[in-house]
Amino acid sequence: MPKLSLRRTAIALATLASLYGGIAFADDVSPAAASAPAADASANTNRDKAKTMEAVSVVASGETRQVQKVTSEDLQQLAPGTSPLKAIDKLPGVNFQAADPWGDYEWSTQITLHGFDQSRLGFTLDGIPLGNMSYGTTTGLQVTRAISSDNISTVELAQGAGALGTASNTNLGGTIQFYSADPDQVAGARINQVIGSDSTTRTFVRLDSGDYHGFSMYVSYDHASTDKWKGYGDQRADQVNLKSVYQWDGGSVSLFFDNSRRKEYDYMDLSLASQKALGWNWDYLQPDWNTSVQIANAYNGKGAYPSVLSPLPAGYDLVDSTYYAGGGIRRDSLAGLSGTFNLSDRTTLNLGTYCHDNRGEGQWATPYVASSPTVPLAMRTTDYGLDRYGGTGSLVFSLGNNDIEVGFWAENAKTNQERNYFYLTGAYNYLSNFYENEEPFARGFFQHYVTQTRMAYASDTIHLMDDRLTLNFGAKALGVTNTADSLVATSALAAGRIRASDAFLPQVGANYKIDANQEVYASYSKNISAYGFLPFSQSQKAFDASKGSLNPEQSQTFEAGYRVHGDTIEASADAYYTRFTNRLLAVSPCSAVQTCSAILNNVGSVKSTGVDLAVIWRPVEHLRWLNSLSYDNSKYQDDYLNNGVVATDGKYVVGIPTWMFTSDVSYSFGGFTATLDGKYTGRRYITYINDSQVPSYWLFNAGVNYDLGALSFVKDLSLGLNVTNLFNKRYFATTGTNGYVASDAQGWNQTMMAGAPRQVFFNINAKF
Repeated sequence: MPKLSLRRTAIALATLASLYGGIAFADDVSPAAASAPAADASANTNRDKAKTMEAVSVVASGETRQVQKVTSEDLQQLAPGTSPLKAIDKLPGVNFQAADPWGDYEWSTQITLHGFDQSRLGFTLDGIPLGNMSYGTTTGLQVTRAISSDNISTVELAQGAGALGTASNTNLGGTIQFYSADPDQVAGARINQVIGSDSTTRTFVRLDSGDYHGFSMYVSYDHASTDKWKGYGDQRADQVNLKSVYQWDGGSVSLFFDNSRRKEYDYMDLSLASQKALGWNWDYLQPDWNTSVQIANAYNGKGAYPSVLSPLPAGYDLVDSTYYAGGGIRRDSLAGLSGTFNLSDRTTLNLGTYCHDNRGEGQWATPYVASSPTVPLAMRTTDYGLDRYGGTGSLVFSLGNNDIEVGFWAENAKTNQERNYFYLTGAYNYLSNFYENEEPFARGFFQHYVTQTRMAYASDTIHLMDDRLTLNFGAKALGVTNTADSLVATSALAAGRIRASDAFLPQVGANYKIDANQEVYASYSKNISAYGFLPFSQSQKAFDASKGSLNPEQSQTFEAGYRVHGDTIEASADAYYTRFTNRLLAVSPCSAVQTCSAILNNVGSVKSTGVDLAVIWRPVEHLRWLNSLSYDNSKYQDDYLNNGVVATDGKYVVGIPTWMFTSDVSYSFGGFTATLDGKYTGRRYITYINDSQVPSYWLFNAGVNYDLGALSFVKDLSLGLNVTNLFNKRYFATTGTNGYVASDAQGWNQTMMAGAPRQVFFNINAKF
């Protein structure tokens, strides 16, 4: 079946004082971020440390957890406009996939980490929660819609457990924190222009005010447009960022604003069978209206399917092999205000507030609903409206050898989701505007969700043995209440209320410095995840039957590692063990000879063990060579019932490669820089019983840049060339786009995206 289209979003306003009177809800919009409340002092500290780094680092000295970073220098090696998630794909344990060369097309973007998929990770921008950045979340948005990649200074990855105060209610398997760049201290302007494959153009312009008695700001605008690399349609985005900072001896205040507009024509989901029969370039049919009508008529018993589908095997669901058109529209506005106040030499107060509003609509020409006796298709829209606001705060103070931190995070989110059907009269100029001023002829559902998140935490970090030994321990309390109301009587979705909470989620760690260059560390953390919308995707009867027995998903992670750094080498080795329990899945919990409705159940646990290795070697001046190796053994620990026993005990977790290897070489001399990177991604299973898989593959990228320095009135001018998928490898990128099934030995489940072929991009970057 086709995907759930985009989402429609309402309006978000933030007033910190109003946080404590509302109700709220969670999980289906797409990751968001706003500005810069410091979620905790450690976030500020890490950010400051990160800003001093010149490039990717696999050593985070003094941390009791596995923490690694990439900086703006690493982002600049990629084609301008590339998602920062693609920059961290070179780090151990990270698997990032997308169907386009930049990682922008949201239906296809996917990141997994240490056996966990994206829905069970946490993401923040300057301390502002981005939700889990999944395509269908209710409390966030993708980082690419929250900030232009040109304005990112640092991306910090915590593979096992994020900082205790991280503003996330889904971070079972790790966190990724993005930090925006501060304004330049000298007034100026910069322009970056990109042209490339598939009629790609991207223009980025930024103006900086420079410092004026402690105040500085910038405003930027970028416009990006590209044709799809296969099929019909294009993808367009416009984005404005503004950041202002005022600093004085006693602290600083920062304001961040983002406005994003995006339209995306979809790529067609593939199956193993459809790719084999129809090729890698198989896509939506638009503008071929007649073939789309013929498929819809054949589905309804009126005539035969078109010959273009004849290569597909007998029994294949031909109506779902392709559709006329699909895609989505997004509009986001987000803002955040944060402050850091030095109350004394040993006490700092961090406060922040943020708001986010999002409107989205997914449009899909469905062959399952007719507009009239002569037009067997209709336009189905899935509309979304999100209004969320929240705040963070922390108080950090030192007592002797103890650094103590207490803090909170609170958020309210209100979301509307509706499924509507509109008449089509013929070939449709798809993806033009929202269906705001038209009345649907039918409505599938209209749901109103409210999510309320409250989190408080406290921690103590103790420095012993002249700072050679660091111990930290703390805990957080998390409560998330989800409420759903059906606004139409005919809705097939459930209404009600469900809460996920735990008053004691501990985190402990230790770091011991063997000498000036070597250290070892170990940590333990426990987390739970909010239910999100999943419980309300059932029928009312199933929800009423299941809600009393459901438990929130939970993880417990142990990790230990070793770090070393010197003049020419930087290396880390990390081993981890994670127990993921109370896994949620919609099943029919009876035997094959019985009949029962689908219901959401806890279906058992997952055990993940693995090792990450990373080495940065600088054998000679100007040369840097990064290598990373990851081994992850993530397996289900239980069978479950779904109209019979599904034998998943001992099977590998879907979508997770066991082996990954990355090698990245960069050479700089004078104004010249060249990079070459390659990554091996092991096979990934796409069924729960492991009877279907996508093969392993190697992928290479290359780039060169030449900085000409100052020319005339231009302060700095540079030229860049990037080639993605250097050897034009054809491969499956994203898996699970339409979910996973228990068994698919014939390879018929359309749940994968093809990776983009070789693409070439040229850019000119000028500073004034």
